[in-house]
Amino acid sequence: MAQIDPPTDAIVGDWMTIPDVANRLGMPVNRVKQLLRDHKLLAVQRPSGDFAVPAGFLDGNEIIHGLGGTLTLLFDCGFSEGEALNWLFTADESLPGTPVQALAEHRRTEVNRRAQALAF
Repeated sequence: MAQIDPPTDAIVGDWMTIPDVANRLGMPVNRVKQLLRDHKLLAVQRPSGDFAVPAGFLDGNEIIHGLGGTLTLLFDCGFSEGEALNWLFTADESLPGTPVQALAEHRRTEVNRRAQALAF
């Protein structure tokens, strides 16, 4: 897991600790850590030293639909965890909004097209 840089930290906004994510998803912390290893979720080290997940990755008690596939595409394009996080939370006028907002609004096809285009 990467350490977050201040500009990306600022655009992400709200963060959740790994135990908080586990509680919200109703699963053990070890299962959340497996989701992180499988790139279904993404956590970074905050300036405090704690590892945290962007709250925007969760919708109620579920991970936003399509996040895992988009993370896979970004990592396949050579993105680091920090770069992927930055991309997901940076506004894109063509969506509109951020890619993570589009995923939360069930527009993953549009997000994944943009992620795939990064590879070329």
